[in-house]
Amino acid sequence: MQSLKFYNCNENLEIELNMENIQKLDQVILESKYKNRPFSLDVTYRQDGLPKPIILHIHGFKGFKDWGYFNQLADFAAGNGFVFIKMNFSHNGTTPDDPLDFIDLEAFGSNNFSIEQSDIGTVIDYVFSDDFMLHENELDLGRFYLTGHSRGGAAVILKGYHDKRVKGVASWAGINNLSSHFSMNEIDEWKEKGVIYIENSRTKQHMPLYYQLVEDYEKNKDFLNLPHAIKNFMKPLCIIHGSEDPTVPVRVAYLTQKWNPNIELHIIEGADHVFNGGHPWTSQELPENATTVMNLTLDFFNSLK
Repeated sequence: MQSLKFYNCNENLEIELNMENIQKLDQVILESKYKNRPFSLDVTYRQDGLPKPIILHIHGFKGFKDWGYFNQLADFAAGNGFVFIKMNFSHNGTTPDDPLDFIDLEAFGSNNFSIEQSDIGTVIDYVFSDDFMLHENELDLGRFYLTGHSRGGAAVILKGYHDKRVKGVASWAGINNLSSHFSMNEIDEWKEKGVIYIENSRTKQHMPLYYQLVEDYEKNKDFLNLPHAIKNFMKPLCIIHGSEDPTVPVRVAYLTQKWNPNIELHIIEGADHVFNGGHPWTSQELPENATTVMNLTLDFFNSLK
């Protein structure tokens, strides 16, 4: 039976935050398996000596771990008893020294889906290793979850499908087919030139995408088959989408649930692709629709106890 619910921002579930003893471990540096490129992550949690479920959050295309209100997301999750980890992909165009700007467009153009899956795996390996900086008493490794936005929402479904350590996934405004990143009409020209450029509407940068993105997808098509992963996803999966998303239309969310009726689908009425936030985000409070996203997500993960 399909699970589908509609929400307005004034219908938020009320959750009282406990911000006492909240700690943030910033600028933790790991190394990608691709070209040994360093990338950063941070960890936000309440230091209370009690085992807590863990969320690893994945940013989207042209995104980064400190985009907009993502730091407020971390505080919100930590205040509700979760360990919240957010990471930059190694090839998202930022660097550990400059995590807020796309200063390395060569790396951005050289990114691909396989690199992103590998980077997520590197972080999961780190969390489950003896090197992870949180004391084991603070962690419930049996409750390790993934959240992701937009293209990151696709990445977490794939990783959740392939990695047994992931116990549940929440995809926010996610795509459901990686090939949607390139149209067949532009493939020949892209292959001939070796690169296409996309404009970042926020920074006005013309950001390269090298044809290797297509080559990687074709080479690893079985592993990166997102529709197959969705249709055969056996773990708890929650999809949250805005009814007014202009980037990934809400019909994508409906189609995704049609592929797998076990998916829990929530539609937030009036919400856009970024749930009515933006970058920079100067308020200490989450946007109302983003608060709804977090309440729904944490309620979903808490239901998996």
